[in-house]
Amino acid sequence: MAGTEIDAVRDLLAASPRSSNLAERRERLDGFGAHYPVPHDVTVVPVDASGVAAEWTLSPEADPARVVLFLHGGGYVSGSLNSHRHMMAETGRAAGARTLALDYRLAPEHPFPAALDDALAGYRFLLDSGVSPGNIVLSGESAGGGLALATALSLRDAGLPLPRCLWLTSPWVDLEMTGDSMDTEAAVDPLIQREYLTELAEAYCAGTNAATPLISPLHADLGGLPPMLIQVGSAETLLDDSLRLAGVAASADVAVTLQVWPHMIHAWHMFYPQLAEGRRSLASAGAFIRAHLGDGAAVRHPTIWA
Repeated sequence: MAGTEIDAVRDLLAASPRSSNLAERRERLDGFGAHYPVPHDVTVVPVDASGVAAEWTLSPEADPARVVLFLHGGGYVSGSLNSHRHMMAETGRAAGARTLALDYRLAPEHPFPAALDDALAGYRFLLDSGVSPGNIVLSGESAGGGLALATALSLRDAGLPLPRCLWLTSPWVDLEMTGDSMDTEAAVDPLIQREYLTELAEAYCAGTNAATPLISPLHADLGGLPPMLIQVGSAETLLDDSLRLAGVAASADVAVTLQVWPHMIHAWHMFYPQLAEGRRSLASAGAFIRAHLGDGAAVRHPTIWA
């Protein structure tokens, strides 16, 4: 059954090949999100998060005092609130928390560090709204996973309170693309290849060295960061980013949980409505989040819609 379902996702991707036009690429990713409706019992509310467009989602199961702050994927050049809204709805349900997704600025119009500045603004928005850092989960997918890690590093270095934990899905943490899986998994990854990622990295870096730790957190000192869950598929070119990141985190005495999901492709969580492994991986992330927030995590109770 799992093979049949992931093959159907592969067919969906093949039926909508990536364009060389940036606007069309952005429309393509948003279109995948639009393919799946948001459940009728989920409340969606737009918000200005300290100058960054953002969106709350809240399911009936959510504790509004707990927040998953999410940074979407898309290689720093695409992705939006529209592309991942349905995934945020299920994430909040699994985690028992409301979610705040940030529509951070994209390259090439806004290269590094614009996205990082927006992510930090979104985190400060939560703190200013009265959300306890112990009730915040910082999360991201693909480029958003690398951005979430860079955000945590920036918070640590600035002496700001850190979130309770990190959840990273298929994080892109090496924009130099030095992992072996960039080539060994190229034949089975239907979404991202070296040539495409090189183009994205050049757009985001805009002349800044790609090895800069806040661009490629694989090169950073991760000491002092909160526990992290890393989820990655075995059939993706970014597999080695996650494998190496887990080793770097462990060497820095960071509590890290690594899950490699067999046969899963890049960003498989997005396709959870038609993919059982997508639902299971979100449920596993929800269990990780619930375990780290715990029953006594709430310190202050903010208004539901800040």
